[in-house]
Amino acid sequence: MNREELIDKVFSIENEKDFKETAYKVFIFQYTNNKVYNQWCNLMGKTPKNVFSLEDIPFIPISFFKTQKVISFDERKITHFFKSSGTTKTETSRHLIQDISLYEKSFTNSFEQFYGKIEDYCFIALLPNYIEQGNSSLVYMIDNFISKSRYSQSGFYKDDMPFLAKTLEDCSNRNVPIVLFGVTYSLLDLVDYGIKKLRNTIVFETGGMKGRRKEIVREQLHKILSNGLGVEHIASEYGMCELFSQAYSKKDGIFYCPTQMKVLIRDINSPNYYVKGNKTGGINVIDLANIDSCSFIATDDLGKAYSDEAFTIEGRIDNSIIRGCNLLM
Repeated sequence: MNREELIDKVFSIENEKDFKETAYKVFIFQYTNNKVYNQWCNLMGKTPKNVFSLEDIPFIPISFFKTQKVISFDERKITHFFKSSGTTKTETSRHLIQDISLYEKSFTNSFEQFYGKIEDYCFIALLPNYIEQGNSSLVYMIDNFISKSRYSQSGFYKDDMPFLAKTLEDCSNRNVPIVLFGVTYSLLDLVDYGIKKLRNTIVFETGGMKGRRKEIVREQLHKILSNGLGVEHIASEYGMCELFSQAYSKKDGIFYCPTQMKVLIRDINSPNYYVKGNKTGGINVIDLANIDSCSFIATDDLGKAYSDEAFTIEGRIDNSIIRGCNLLM
């Protein structure tokens, strides 16, 4: 099956059977076309001949994106790249891209599965550190959302709190559906400034104190934001520069994946085994939209999976480098 046929399969998944069949086809494609992934699979003793389930498929450590060109295409075709947030003391991951429209298709599909048409919302973005770092997949996604929005107030806002507060309050008073994306410290700055209770608003907290404020546990943070902004729940998005798809939490830090994405929880001490039943382990992500890089990634995040395909983020694996992108904790 060629790349174009695979893309059609990925975005027409309707059930578990479709997902498993498509995942196996993507695995074969990447085993054949991705040099780094092929070498990793062979080291793990896995080939298309002895992989029979999702759990059999090898997952590459996410750190490979810091040191290797994880691509399933000719590197001469690279047109874009995204990089993870980090500090000058840490090496950042790079997701190399040959077809940016595939990312646009994936994040559009992910968002609209949970929230409906993008153009129906006014998008307000408070993401100063992501803009400063450059090559942010989150900024690219939200910029695309802003361009599709029917509302002129959609845009990236900086630290002019009076202007931002007035914009939010005006939209709220006119019952404009608002999606507010913000890094943690900027949302807390907005709460401290003082703002009338917002109506018809979804608030996404994307993580990140960046040394601006004292770290706060998620439950306490979300309570402060809910009370300060007048919304019942705080939403979250689980994504990273190494992925083309995003999982979403509408409340309480409980995430669900779009149809092209799935999370498995691996045993920390035995990475080739998986845990079930409300047990904490390492998060393995299958992102079938990652056709051009690698769809099977072992992250440095800890989580729990539940029987209804939901999962939670419980923190980071010890000794892994903390990245800023959507840690959410």
